[in-house]
Amino acid sequence: MMQFSVNIKLSARTLTGTLNGQNRGAVDWGWQGLIAHGCHSLVLIIDPYTSQTIQVLERHKANVVKVKWARENYHHNIGSPYSLRLASADTVGKIIVWDVATGAARCEIQEYTKPIQEMEWLWNQDASRDLLLAVHPPNYIVLWNADTGTKLWKKSYAENILSFSFDPFELSNLALLTSEGIVFVSDFSPSKAPSSSGKKVYISSPHSSPANTKPAATGAKKALNKVKILITNEKPNAESVTLNDCLQLSYLPSKRNHMLLLYPREILILDLEVNQTVGIVAIERTGAPFLQVIPCRQRDALFCLHENGCITLRIRRSNSNSLALSSEESDPDQPVQELTYDLRCQCDAIRVTKTVRPFNMVCCPVNENSAALIVSDGRVMMWELKSNLLGPKPYYSYSSSTASPLYCPVSFCGIPVGTQQKKLPDLSLDNMIGQSITVGEEQPRVPHQQEVQLKFLLTGLLSGLPLPPFVIRMCPPLTTKNIKNYQPLLAVGTSNGSVLVYHLTSGLLHKELSIHSCEVKGIEWVSLPSFLSFATSTPNNLGLVRNELQLVDLPTGRSIAFRGERGNDEPPIEMIKVSHLKQFLVVVFRDKPLELWDVRTCTLLREMTKNFPAVTALEWSPSHNLKSLRRKQLAAREAMARQTVVSDAEASNVESPMISLLQEAESKAEIGQTISAREHFIFTDNDGQIFHLTVEGNLVKDGARIPPDGSMGSITCIAWKGDILVLGDIDGNVNFWDLKARLSRGVPTHRGWVKKIRFAPGKGNQKLLVMFNDGAEVWDTKEMVSSMRTGRNVNYKVLDVDWCSSDKVVLASDDGCIRILEMAMKSASYRIDEQDLTDLLWCPYLLLPRSCLVLKAFLLHQPWNEQYSLNIMQIRYSESEEVKLLMQEQLNSMSNDIQYLLLDPEFQLLQRCLLVARLFGDESELQFWTVAAHYLYSFSKGKELVIPNTVQENQASPLDICYDILCENSYFQKSQIERVNLQEAKRTTYDHTRKCADQLLLLGQTDRAVQLLLETSAENPSYYCDSLKACLVTTITSSGPSQSTIKLVATNMIANGKLAEGVQLLCLIDKAADACRYLQTYGDWNRAAWLAKVRLNTEECADVLKRWIDHLCSPQVNQKSKAILVLLSLGSFRKVAEMLYSMRYFDRAALFLEACRKYGVFEINENTKKFYNAVYADYARYLKMLNLKEGAILFSTKAGDAGAELLKELQQSNKDKAAS
Repeated sequence: MMQFSVNIKLSARTLTGTLNGQNRGAVDWGWQGLIAHGCHSLVLIIDPYTSQTIQVLERHKANVVKVKWARENYHHNIGSPYSLRLASADTVGKIIVWDVATGAARCEIQEYTKPIQEMEWLWNQDASRDLLLAVHPPNYIVLWNADTGTKLWKKSYAENILSFSFDPFELSNLALLTSEGIVFVSDFSPSKAPSSSGKKVYISSPHSSPANTKPAATGAKKALNKVKILITNEKPNAESVTLNDCLQLSYLPSKRNHMLLLYPREILILDLEVNQTVGIVAIERTGAPFLQVIPCRQRDALFCLHENGCITLRIRRSNSNSLALSSEESDPDQPVQELTYDLRCQCDAIRVTKTVRPFNMVCCPVNENSAALIVSDGRVMMWELKSNLLGPKPYYSYSSSTASPLYCPVSFCGIPVGTQQKKLPDLSLDNMIGQSITVGEEQPRVPHQQEVQLKFLLTGLLSGLPLPPFVIRMCPPLTTKNIKNYQPLLAVGTSNGSVLVYHLTSGLLHKELSIHSCEVKGIEWVSLPSFLSFATSTPNNLGLVRNELQLVDLPTGRSIAFRGERGNDEPPIEMIKVSHLKQFLVVVFRDKPLELWDVRTCTLLREMTKNFPAVTALEWSPSHNLKSLRRKQLAAREAMARQTVVSDAEASNVESPMISLLQEAESKAEIGQTISAREHFIFTDNDGQIFHLTVEGNLVKDGARIPPDGSMGSITCIAWKGDILVLGDIDGNVNFWDLKARLSRGVPTHRGWVKKIRFAPGKGNQKLLVMFNDGAEVWDTKEMVSSMRTGRNVNYKVLDVDWCSSDKVVLASDDGCIRILEMAMKSASYRIDEQDLTDLLWCPYLLLPRSCLVLKAFLLHQPWNEQYSLNIMQIRYSESEEVKLLMQEQLNSMSNDIQYLLLDPEFQLLQRCLLVARLFGDESELQFWTVAAHYLYSFSKGKELVIPNTVQENQASPLDICYDILCENSYFQKSQIERVNLQEAKRTTYDHTRKCADQLLLLGQTDRAVQLLLETSAENPSYYCDSLKACLVTTITSSGPSQSTIKLVATNMIANGKLAEGVQLLCLIDKAADACRYLQTYGDWNRAAWLAKVRLNTEECADVLKRWIDHLCSPQVNQKSKAILVLLSLGSFRKVAEMLYSMRYFDRAALFLEACRKYGVFEINENTKKFYNAVYADYARYLKMLNLKEGAILFSTKAGDAGAELLKELQQSNKDKAAS
């Protein structure tokens, strides 16, 4: 017998449809690599790379308004594993924190009853990784511990808070967008509520400024000069307060102290040091207005969503280019210099209608090179950014174009590579395009640098169900006869006339068939591959409609009009019922006698007479005479065969018409053409009288009539299985008839109109699904098993029900969803690992915590292997086969490009660490290894050039400016001078001019500062002071007495609370190191670090930063991860390793030491050897705990004496295993 297997495992799941307007803001793309978005009261989890819905979370009773993935900015180990944590909030103020993998709620928070306006997890996770900040309307911000549901603190503000944004560079800064302006909070802390009520500033909207009075032809650049002050401390007059126009406020993660304000027709970039607009992105008059903007971190770029569903990417133009351009066409009196963002690529728009609008866009936070668009009809479109290398071009070809060319970066995964080396250009945004050039530099002529162009590519599309109402019907059930070709298909009839067929094992759309021109009212399957569906148009004045009844063949999609030309201008079809053997069909009309059809030949057998009773409910009997007919036919066939038995010799001569006739008869019998079995059906009329009819061939015979049951009202539906007949009426009574025992029993449910009754499939299965106006119930032979009621335990109305297997029901509801539920009909969240997904997806978070860490260790480092392997089965790893298979599935799901990179022997350990951090979406590792790779490489190059212990600046590709203080000093200094030049070009008031002069003095640009000081007008109260200051700056000599006087004055000023002025004086006499010390004493650590970077030499700067590191490591500050990054930028690699080891980050410490060894940045002596051994021994213990024996043996061998005992233990366990 042939062996075959069939997968008919049906998981509980939810098929979702169109979104509610309140779901607009409920979408997030997490570091974990998954997208979450709200659909009514559900939360969908989508894998963007395979476009699969992998989880639907159901627990909210109201519409979901916000979802946020937890950040992954901490060191992961067994105690703090990789886990899928998500917070979702709804319109009644409830916040649920989920464990997405299991579908369980970890914690529920409910204190207020208004919709949550905004929420965000705290990004600094050194102290705790469970903190969630939420805005509870109208004006509260509350910090919650999302693990326990405890409220840590609450703070109220004077105005209504619309949204907020955290400063990505400084945890203590928070900006609130309120109904009147912006409130800047500078004392935010997880431990206590902000004490001050923040600094309130008002926005003069660009529409109230003269920006829009000029014709659009002058362009955004001219308009920008007119948008002078945007942020003021005074409340503007009533006409100009149009803050409601401001759609979004967001800090720029690519550079410190910059903020973005989004208006429908422009994006404004503000420099918060001077509260001034320094850039504007305006839309041309015919362009589609903005809906949303996402600023990138890796490059100064903006993903913008427009009202037509188009996503555009704008990248900041390099400044040397904008300077050159501005000099050609600017006003002679003012050099225009600004941040200009060029449109680099855009995707196709969608067709926007009343019901189809773009809702939201999210961008991948790890790689920033793909975006997902959520559309109101439930579609999710995945757009990926692709780079295209251009051939060499002559330089002059760019002079006419305004946008400067983009070049591909020199380095890949932190290390410069040649053109021949394998790299993955589309891995992330910073691997696609290099940094833009800073001011005053010519384009550095780096060999191998090629120009790139970007384009969007649609890589995935998920579509939902159309708008309700729906009718649903499950295909015929699984039997022993159809097991070979059975597929669990659900047909869904929609209001637009199409029928969607879903495959319930995977939950994916199998076919979409446009069959009807009006709303589908019912579906009945006539075999596994074909079904009948009917639709009725809207009635005309006479109440007549057009009826459409189609027979559809699923494999080909062909549909035929079952009733031929009939169907125009007649009463609407009420129901269709197919007999048990799929031979006959009854079509019931509202005010017209029923029709009886032969399904096999599509012929009308009988149209009942005019006086035929009106039908309220109808059902076919499961009993028929097919078996007795088959027996008779078999007996006749055997008799025929006996008559034709002759000797072999005779048979060879005989003509064979008899045999061929017999064969034909047999084949016909098998097809079932010749047999027409007798079947029965019953129906009830308006009075409750039951009629019984028999159909055989083309004959219809009247049978018995049963008078109405006095205890029941008008019968609405009937179900019949075996000897049990169940009737439901309009008043909610359910009557059970046992035909064999001749007993009947009525059950009043008191739930009103019984709309549908269905028996579960399967022999002897007496479970019953009953649908009411307000929900559904499951019964098991007269006993109720479970009940669901709208408003009581669910917030949706049930539109249709059916059984999809012997123990699972399927419900269509008015929230546009179709739910497959267990018989208990409880909520449909499920474990992801129980899902039967069609495509493998890369998400290590779905593995058990230990397996996930093993997978990471396996990918990072395999020194025990001569060559890298991606086969987990080949290593000695004591774990169950099932777990290993799951891990191997993860490895197999990686793209070929990434597998190729990991297997490449040239791919270095540092690059591997960076790539794995990206694959795991580990924010903390990604930052650490980016900075470590950059400085280890620079440092080793410095050693080759025999420069003693200084970090060699990598001119070709400095560390990105988003790393701020961690960048090389000269690059940081250039960026700060560029910034102050921009502020100077934009200044409009005396206040701005003074701030610019102060910055220039600190930066050592004294000549330019003097020019600004002399601009002060004589009417200004500060005129005298500024003039004297200008004189002082120009006459400062380095003679001893003047220096000591100025130093004395500066220290007195600082002592009397004038810190900024004292620091300026110290900088004038080149005592910036003292200035930094004073700033640190007075707690202005960031300013001190900034000043050290721009003014001091390497040694002095290192001293200042080391004091800052000690401060960051102190228990009250507890920002050790930041301290480690600062140490890396100083090249203090030994101290970094010691600190990682003291924090018990054994895996990171050991891999860092391996990388340091490779680059030769440590001197090997007795002391370092001892430290090396200690780290390796602890890493070996960590690997042993993960069951990675080979790694543990290797590192305990490397650890020398420190690992000797562990090595002995490991070898002993190996011997024991071998012996056993």
